[in-house]
Amino acid sequence: MTNDVISGGQPIHAPDNLQPLLESILQQALTVNDGKVADYIPALAEVKSDYCALTVATLDGNVMSVGDADKAFSIQSISKVFGLMLAMERVGDSLWERVQMEPSGQPFNSIVQLEWEQGIPRNPMINAGAILISDVLVSHYSASKSALLSMVRGLCGSEEVYVDYRVHESEREHGARNSALAYLMKSFNNIESDVEEVLDHYFWQCALTMSTEQLARGMAFLANRGKCPHSGRQITTHRDSQRINALLSTSGMYDQSGQFAFTVGLPAKSGVGGGIVAIVPDYGVICAWSPPLNSYGNSARGMYMIRELANNLGLSVY
Repeated sequence: MTNDVISGGQPIHAPDNLQPLLESILQQALTVNDGKVADYIPALAEVKSDYCALTVATLDGNVMSVGDADKAFSIQSISKVFGLMLAMERVGDSLWERVQMEPSGQPFNSIVQLEWEQGIPRNPMINAGAILISDVLVSHYSASKSALLSMVRGLCGSEEVYVDYRVHESEREHGARNSALAYLMKSFNNIESDVEEVLDHYFWQCALTMSTEQLARGMAFLANRGKCPHSGRQITTHRDSQRINALLSTSGMYDQSGQFAFTVGLPAKSGVGGGIVAIVPDYGVICAWSPPLNSYGNSARGMYMIRELANNLGLSVY
């Protein structure tokens, strides 16, 4: 792996054996005690706060992990990436008539902004945008859930990826604000299908559950110009993988996206389950997980681990 390059031709200073560095970073991360586990969804509030995992999956098939990398967790908003990719594949550029690609500058579940902008979400990574994407999938697939799960399992190379139905039900029972976003978009004629069916798909998608190793493999196509490294199948066009990475760079880390770009310099997506996945073009994927969240809704330890690894190896794409 020594002297591999990333996009832009910048060298990666990676040792042949990353394991000692990953272990050192994990041990340092365990001393980070900021943040608290998400509690607005009861099923998430029960997850142990001391879980911590870090995985690096390179495009040559090498997967290196430390900590609780075999534990499955709810990926929550990280699932927005999979839904977006499927919607882009199905409807093409017409998608961007219904959702923008701009940073929001507002909380990820803002109702005010959606009202101001007449039911057009700012980007697919905020809740309104992801609900819009769910509408596209429900409208264009006879079995949208099966289509998404089948695709994700194929990308991860594992049939063990599953949906935690307890989390799904917990999301539904505490999803009033998301319901408000969906019905507001419906009032502006930007939701085509039945609102409750769209919301059910969205809540179900957020309950996708997997380990850091599975998630790192599942996102590897974004580091490989749209091609899945382990299957060799072209998942998206090179152009669409660039577009998704661009959205992750500007909007993937909630209101902390600018700070993450400044300090880490990688396209990334987080979820309130404590997961963060970061894309290193032409090299691989970093996935971190630890449930306690900072004030932005991002894993405090996960942020620390990815930042330290990126800085040690010189991974910034900028």
